[in-house]
Amino acid sequence: MLPQVFKFFLSSGSDVYECDCRVFPSDPFSPGPNVSLTEQGLVAISVGCLKVQSVLYFCRQMTNDALVTIARNRPNMIRFRLCIIEPQTPDYSTLEPLDAGFGAIVQHCKELRQLSLSGLLTDCVFEYIGVHAKKLEMLSLAFAGDSDLGLHYVLSACESLRKLEIRDCPFGDEALLANAAKLETTRSLWMSNCSVSFEACKLLAQKLPELNVEVIDERGHPDTRPESCPVEKLYIYRTVSGRRFYTPGFVWIIVEDTSSTPCSNGNFSLASA
Repeated sequence: MLPQVFKFFLSSGSDVYECDCRVFPSDPFSPGPNVSLTEQGLVAISVGCLKVQSVLYFCRQMTNDALVTIARNRPNMIRFRLCIIEPQTPDYSTLEPLDAGFGAIVQHCKELRQLSLSGLLTDCVFEYIGVHAKKLEMLSLAFAGDSDLGLHYVLSACESLRKLEIRDCPFGDEALLANAAKLETTRSLWMSNCSVSFEACKLLAQKLPELNVEVIDERGHPDTRPESCPVEKLYIYRTVSGRRFYTPGFVWIIVEDTSSTPCSNGNFSLASA
């Protein structure tokens, strides 16, 4: 039976054209010289595996042409997760960003629900996502984008978005605060090593009292630094049971509170277990 989820493929030069495809496990991080993880394996699968809908693919190189081919061959894709081992790797044949390739994925795969991005990407790819990925529910990205505009494209236009994971991107206060209302309909937002200030986190807690807003920062209490300093991690999420009461010492729960406590800052109380 055709596997629906492909976790690893070793692109060793062999073509895959059978309808009954198998998963070929490999260590994508192996330093061995014989490991050749390229775009060719995924292209071959898109040609021969007509029913594949979900892909998690690790590789060392990718091209826009390959992504366009995959998108056209498999428009029935609902989950597409690509991990290029080295961050910010461009199209190796042109040295261009992979914006056009991922743009083709969201344009042709109308039923796409989950997308993970990697490689060299600019704000343009997020404009493509905002325009075309109307059914997208989960988006994961790292080392992508140029400015807040990229995040704005996603939050302002992806109507079905429920879960957003962002790491090491230049996104910050402006896009988050301008699109705070969108966060009310999401299940969770995780931002790590971005440009979100502690001040913006407090404003979000004020705007979104029904959501849990947490700052995760191992450098100590956020009040020990200027409010304009970026926090290490921001986690905003919705739960039926409300805020959690037990957290590690580096997790700061930002809650709206008119009372004055030793940990309060203005109208906000920062609780840490």
